[in-house]
Amino acid sequence: MSSYEIRTVGDPVLRTVTAEVTDIDASLVKVTKNMFTSMYDAAGIGLAAPQVGIQKRFFVYDHGENSGVILNPQIVDSDGEWVFEEACLSIPGLSWEIIRPKTIHLVGIDLDGNEVSIEADELEARLFQHEIDHLNGVLLLDLLDDDNRRQALKKLRDLDLRRTSNPGSDSGELRLP
Repeated sequence: MSSYEIRTVGDPVLRTVTAEVTDIDASLVKVTKNMFTSMYDAAGIGLAAPQVGIQKRFFVYDHGENSGVILNPQIVDSDGEWVFEEACLSIPGLSWEIIRPKTIHLVGIDLDGNEVSIEADELEARLFQHEIDHLNGVLLLDLLDDDNRRQALKKLRDLDLRRTSNPGSDSGELRLP
């Protein structure tokens, strides 16, 4: 399997709302297998199509207990609050405490064209919400209050300056908004 480069903050593809998947074919199945490879290579538990430059509404996930591909996902119900330190493969090296609903009900379609209905809580619920945010052009930075967002953008600029002044120190590219 080959893997894709994971797009990082500043790449406009991460800010675009995705189009629904209308055809499930061998090409899509191959793309999802390559996305799993990219996700595992980056030590992630979820990866949305825009993170690899694909403007379609789907994501792959594997958090140890469950794994799969969800096409055209929607959250139809949510409840509670859960604060948890959240990171993103598209914002490498940074994480923040984010408040999200503790439980959700997600619906979508699997790669066989079957309807999927998942009641998820805590980490799995957070994972699904995070990936759906990507499908809607939303990044973790958008969920921060103004002070934390300013601090995060400063950290990202500092990281970018370090990479620019010492290009061999990190092979990842960081582009800022």
